[in-house]
Amino acid sequence: MTYRLHYAPDNASLIIRLALEELGLAYDAVLVERSKDAQRAPAYLAINPNGLIPTLETPQGAVFETGAILLWLSEQHNALAPAPQSRQRGEFLKWLFFISNTVHTEMRMMFYPDKYIGADLADCTKLRRGLQVSLKAHLSKLDALAGEGHSWFNSATVTVLDLYVVTLLRWMALYPASSTKWFSLNETPHLHALATRIELRSSVARAIKAEGLGATPFSKPRYATPPEGSAT
Repeated sequence: MTYRLHYAPDNASLIIRLALEELGLAYDAVLVERSKDAQRAPAYLAINPNGLIPTLETPQGAVFETGAILLWLSEQHNALAPAPQSRQRGEFLKWLFFISNTVHTEMRMMFYPDKYIGADLADCTKLRRGLQVSLKAHLSKLDALAGEGHSWFNSATVTVLDLYVVTLLRWMALYPASSTKWFSLNETPHLHALATRIELRSSVARAIKAEGLGATPFSKPRYATPPEGSAT
């Protein structure tokens, strides 16, 4: 069975697309049209009852949640992560879960505060400001980590952690459109170098073409102009 990636342009599915491309795996990209709330349609809810993107259909069944898909792919194909028996595995896992459970989650709250605290503008603004402070602290830690010379992050060998982080850096620079002045990639030089290096890979070039991301999707991102579908 060829993998089936249920995706929307420039959504969390982009991280999975990058991993699939990096692994050189065959897959079908199945558009989930967010502008029509297709992620809440019965057919999609049958494979992902949470109605979120992405979902990856595999021979072992559908897998959802970005971190879970990345971990599953790395284990199935013995690539893009330290091997389960390696001494580096625990270090890698704790930072992968930090990215998935903490950084990505806080970003989602910043992008969609109304989903968490209601639509009051003052409350949403206050939440966003607090999250920006928190995210800057996370970025400082990740920048330091990226400069420590680990084999599983910002090294010559690409891992799912690299792909996850650079995609989040992209979104911090772009969203929400009215509230991005807090973020500057120049303040985290090791992450800046990672973003620049990753976007030169052929796997990223294929993702750029598929989702209309522009020539510098991580170091100097612009809004996506996908050939199909909507990013929002």
